Amino acid sequence: MGFIPFLAFDITSTIVVLIITVIGIYWFWLKPRLSSSNNSNDILKTIRPLRPGNELVGKPSIASHEGSFVDRMLHSGKTMVVFYGSQTGTAEDFAQRMAKQAKRYGISAAVCDPEECDMEELQRLIAIDKHLAVFCLATYGEGDPTDNAQEFYEWLREDGRELQNLHYAVFGLGNKTYEHYNAIGKNVDKRLDELGGVRICEVGLGDDDGNIEDDFMAWTTTFWENVCQKYELVINADGSSFISMRQYKLVDGPFPPETVFAGEIGRIKSYEKQKPPFDLRNPYLAPVLASRELFEEGCLRSCLHLELDISNTRIKYEAGDHVAVFPSNDVVLVNRIGELLNANLDEVISLVNVDEDAQKKNPFPCPCSYRTALTYYLDLTSILNTQILKDIAQYATEENDKALLTLMGSYSEEGKVKYKEWVLDGYRSVVHILEDLPSLKPPLDHLCELLPRLHPRYYSISSSPKVHPTCVHVTAVIVHYETPTKRTVKGVATNCFKELYTKHHALGHGQHNKEENGCHVAGRFPIYIRKSTFRLPFKFQTPIIMIGPGTGLAPFRGFIQERHHYKTQGKPIGETILYYGCRNHAEDYLYRDELKYFVDEKVLELYVAFSRDQEEKIYVTHLLKKHGEKIWKLIKDQNASVYVCGDAKSMARDVHSILIDISQTYGEMTPERASAFVKELTQKGRYSQDVWS
Repeated sequence: MGFIPFLAFDITSTIVVLIITVIGIYWFWLKPRLSSSNNSNDILKTIRPLRPGNELVGKPSIASHEGSFVDRMLHSGKTMVVFYGSQTGTAEDFAQRMAKQAKRYGISAAVCDPEECDMEELQRLIAIDKHLAVFCLATYGEGDPTDNAQEFYEWLREDGRELQNLHYAVFGLGNKTYEHYNAIGKNVDKRLDELGGVRICEVGLGDDDGNIEDDFMAWTTTFWENVCQKYELVINADGSSFISMRQYKLVDGPFPPETVFAGEIGRIKSYEKQKPPFDLRNPYLAPVLASRELFEEGCLRSCLHLELDISNTRIKYEAGDHVAVFPSNDVVLVNRIGELLNANLDEVISLVNVDEDAQKKNPFPCPCSYRTALTYYLDLTSILNTQILKDIAQYATEENDKALLTLMGSYSEEGKVKYKEWVLDGYRSVVHILEDLPSLKPPLDHLCELLPRLHPRYYSISSSPKVHPTCVHVTAVIVHYETPTKRTVKGVATNCFKELYTKHHALGHGQHNKEENGCHVAGRFPIYIRKSTFRLPFKFQTPIIMIGPGTGLAPFRGFIQERHHYKTQGKPIGETILYYGCRNHAEDYLYRDELKYFVDEKVLELYVAFSRDQEEKIYVTHLLKKHGEKIWKLIKDQNASVYVCGDAKSMARDVHSILIDISQTYGEMTPERASAFVKELTQKGRYSQDVWS
């Protein structure tokens, strides 16, 4: 009888051991794999509905054809789709305008963000009769696609793609001051041709250094001529009828308070309860720990140093990365629009796309008040394009005002001259135009539809995470100037910085606190980190040559901090040389004491050009020419890396030419070989530029 309990115990023990074993296998082997897959889907479900402009609309998985861009086109009878790759909103604006223009030719068009689409479906598009795919693609950085076009660009270049008989056209947006001018537009156009596509129009090349508006209008004129010829179309006789067609309809409230946006970029109430990961759709409200003026007292200009707290956020950065700051418009400008249009800015409204199948349901997060839209979502300081002038001309009651707007929006030679003279040369923003044309009273909801989105401003991070792991430093010159019409213009983001700095120092203490009023949220700025390819060499011993006048010093401050950190760790570092330029030693010498410290620590070799401390101006380019032989030896014999940060239009271009000259002079190369040598440095990642125009 005593045997049975022991037998029962053994059987029970065996069962328990088996259960524990099964649980262990599941927990340590199967569960991580399943959760990894599920987490990916959860992240996709969380992020996709928070795309700016579509905040209230969930999207199905891009792997499903249900709700796909082709199915949406078939459902709504569309034959044309315009994809945009946009970093600052211009390409998206051009895409929207092309869709509007299409109505004039009896074509119904969809506008799509490639990041939100399964681009494998391009092959399905061919089944639509008289189909047409247009790509408005911007190039930025070192010939890179925009963030939202990155996946599409990589997909297009993969082997095994086939887009036989896809009718397409490409308009590129670039800047001739950059080496890789319109690289993305050119490459996509070429690749679509290689895959069997049928080019409807030669690739358009928009130059932001010139007049990209003219480039776009000239290209669309040719494009529509080609489309009409190919599809035997006739322009709508009432050419003006399409101008006033609304893309969004006004939906009045009341709206439940919990559904109303108050300035959030993505998820409602996201600023009240912050959740990582933080990115373009979900910025982090970074507290400003400190700010200080970098220019000396008495200098007529201003440059601020800010320190943004990222502790306990999981936000990581590397020296050379960019911090994106979401600014807000000056309250004076916002209130002025309300006064000029006699509008109640606190009225809550929603703008909803009249096309139910459109990918973009709202032009900005809706519902929200007019005040919120004008403060956080719409750009009030940029120059209005000709299409907007054409659209608002109908609301001018004085014939002279209407005639002026109509002329400037007509794209005639006379209109282009007048637009340049009155809008471009006069630096007239929407507020200035409303002030100068008193009879112009567009409905505020239509104006909100037409104005471009307010986009984040990017700054090279001026610190190293090795030294400041929980803090991001920003170095920014405050934009502030007078226009020919005697109006004062302030930079959107830098005005926020200056306002916060002024309030901070008016309180008379050195640190910010949560009670003081900031520009967006008390003492904080919405930010996220954008990764960069502007990186220090992997080997600490590799010499580096840094060229950065003015605030071009910013990323190099991080580089120098990092090299100093490694030296304090006992690691050997290569020569670290900085060519820095400013106007006056006594006024705008950024981080002077800090740079002297690094020189004294034998970490930095510093050469400074003060352009206005003597009768003849001296710039960093003069110093580079003077040190040509040394620079050549570092590049050729010691594999030094060269970095340039600053103005792309003149400084960066001059540096590029000087490097070619140095290669010719000291490397005894022909002009052609010297140019090829510098290009090879770029391809190998030994010549990097972080520049702006």
